[in-house]
Amino acid sequence: MSRRDRSHLTPLPGRTEVAGGTAELLADADRDGSWQLLIDGVPQSHVDLTDPTYLEFEYVRRIGHVLDLAGDPGGPLDVVHLGGGALTLPRYVAVTRPGSPQRVMEVDERLTDLVRSRLPLPRGARVRVRAADARAGLAALPPRSADVVVVDVFAGARTPAHLTTVEFATDVARVLRAGGTTVWNVSDGPPLRFARAEAATLAAVFANVALIAEPGTLRGRRFGNLVAVASDAELPIAALTRRCAGDPMPARLVDGESLRTFVGQVGPVTDAEAQPSPEPPAGVFA
Repeated sequence: MSRRDRSHLTPLPGRTEVAGGTAELLADADRDGSWQLLIDGVPQSHVDLTDPTYLEFEYVRRIGHVLDLAGDPGGPLDVVHLGGGALTLPRYVAVTRPGSPQRVMEVDERLTDLVRSRLPLPRGARVRVRAADARAGLAALPPRSADVVVVDVFAGARTPAHLTTVEFATDVARVLRAGGTTVWNVSDGPPLRFARAEAATLAAVFANVALIAEPGTLRGRRFGNLVAVASDAELPIAALTRRCAGDPMPARLVDGESLRTFVGQVGPVTDAEAQPSPEPPAGVFA
């Protein structure tokens, strides 16, 4: 999601009813060949068909940094995407890491059909989309079959409760190969209790966890997207810090003792107590 002003966007004729609501594709007047996907007026994805390496949304760019630093530089990765939207990140991986086999779990089959028909994937992209709930689709995957698992799932503007828990993170760990990485989009605002709980949840399953966000969001001053990264292997903290600090909207990374201080006394989330992510304030992503 993004706060980008939509007044510069021109609508593609018509709207499409999908399982998640009313989908709309808007052309980006500032970038030829670029489109934004909205569901019930909430921005969900931005894609540049002429340059899939361009990532408009700040949090997506941060996930892109994680993908760039995973595995062998430029080599293919087995990537599982939980949540599809307009397939922005599968497009990015297909171009930056040719030959990467990618699996996408997107529950909204009508949305996927719309995206495939209006926003075709890059030639040669090895992307398979399965119409499945993210957690159920993950559970069907074999152990040690992915290098990266990306978790970016929203029902409207909220992450479903069953994708926030220790049990879910444990199944992510099952699917990852040794040294694999998972990266989660976490949407939260003051007092950041949900983000703290998600960091604690990942730390209960993985040896190394980091959180990346714009400084104002990380300090609990505003609602926004935080990116959580976790692995049993050492994370590329220095390289991630440099990349995120050099973005058009610089982000801060916290890990280690700083992350433990951020989490404080907030504990991990289990299936028995899970709640969806907080509802954004009205207009925050308009």
